Amino acid sequence: MLARALGVWLLLLLAATVNGGLRETFIIPRTGDAAGHAISTITLCAAILVLAWLTVEWMAPATARDAWRIGAMWVALTLAFEFLAGHYLFRNPWPRLLADDNVLRGRIWILVLITTAIAPWLVAQASGLLRQPA
Repeated sequence: MLARALGVWLLLLLAATVNGGLRETFIIPRTGDAAGHAISTITLCAAILVLAWLTVEWMAPATARDAWRIGAMWVALTLAFEFLAGHYLFRNPWPRLLADDNVLRGRIWILVLITTAIAPWLVAQASGLLRQPA
């Protein structure tokens, strides 16, 4: 189950990369920085839910705990990629990486993390895949 969830996370990473490219190339030049980031956050949240919907049966979480474990793994991988690859691979300074997560400055990227965490459980629950505890 977790190996399959890792494969799905790689698809999520691809979707996030495409989403970021679209944001920088098309959305921000037309809407401005703040609106562009908000639009991008919402579209990425939608993409996460769609990918979870398309793959949850294949990942096969049997219980709510399994689904939450997938969500936790996805969030951990996302944060590791965001900060480690963002800093060491893409050479973004730490203050810039942290600024992208500053809710007090209008950044709503936290919604991506929340969606990432709950998507496997939400979709598995809605699909009727989860065994109910005895």
